[in-house]
Amino acid sequence: MRKNLYENGVTNSLKSNFALLLKLSEELLDKWLSYPESQHVPLSQHMLGFAMKSVTQMVMGSTFEDDQEVVRFQKNHGTVWSEIGKGFLDGSLDKNTTRKKQYEDALMQLESILKNIIKERKGRNFSQHVFIDSLVQGNLNDQQILEDSMIFSLASCIITAKLCTWAICFLTTSEEVQKKLYEEIEQVFGNGPITPEKIEQLRYCRHVLCETVRTAKLTPVSARLQDIEGKIDQFIIPRETLVLYALGVVLQDPNTWPSPHRFDPDRFDDELVMKTFSSLGFSGTQECPELRFAYMVTTVLLSVLVKRLHLLSVEGQVIETKYELVTSSREEAWITVSKRY
Repeated sequence: MRKNLYENGVTNSLKSNFALLLKLSEELLDKWLSYPESQHVPLSQHMLGFAMKSVTQMVMGSTFEDDQEVVRFQKNHGTVWSEIGKGFLDGSLDKNTTRKKQYEDALMQLESILKNIIKERKGRNFSQHVFIDSLVQGNLNDQQILEDSMIFSLASCIITAKLCTWAICFLTTSEEVQKKLYEEIEQVFGNGPITPEKIEQLRYCRHVLCETVRTAKLTPVSARLQDIEGKIDQFIIPRETLVLYALGVVLQDPNTWPSPHRFDPDRFDDELVMKTFSSLGFSGTQECPELRFAYMVTTVLLSVLVKRLHLLSVEGQVIETKYELVTSSREEAWITVSKRY
């Protein structure tokens, strides 16, 4: 039931807020078009800001049309997410009372924001359908609505930001892939508007995003309860055992992915490759709802940016990777842009 609520929430919020997503993407395009061609653009910073503005409004509603509300959410989000990705995993949070208090204060502020939004949207109809509306309208109690909206908003913001960042990073280092993506965007949209129906036709763009997730090892670890009793060699895995999947290893296993460290979206032309990817939870029935949300947001953004801009790497830059719950660059990732027309 909750899986269906999530899927409907993602579908309906994307459909209802497509114009908003397009507007925010075009605002970022206008900002980048105003830069001189030699100016270095702080990609990670801009993608985090874009993700925060778009995801908060699409998940939680018009409260976040106010930039100050977005900034406040982003600050608390950063504190909570950094501890989820580190403090809980290595046990350091419980050993540092200052950090623990900062985490608890930030979490309390996020819960307060969400409780107010849930209360406001209960029993009322809004022209703008957001993700929380689907939870509110489902058969969930208040605590479930709070927890599910917290998890979705936290994860969606960071997954969207990092998927946008890595996709653009890889495009700047592969002129051929960027050219092919531009040609698909031109073929699908021409001089017409970007619409939800046409977005669905961007097959190569989907391959670019799948390959971005794989090459960047966007989510290096996942966990699922074992549905049935399983066996690996002599080891029995009882039903309902929590199993951690080392996706960062599996996604670059050379036995499955030839030349695993090469960014090659064309590998997803093979249906068997896409099926393998789907079985890992990146598309199809087991697809992470936050990632599905991020795919659509990133597709719209790339359609807007690549249509008007060449995305270029900064000479000599080496991007080091930091692996946590969601993979990021250790330092700021810089790019430059130039106008196509």
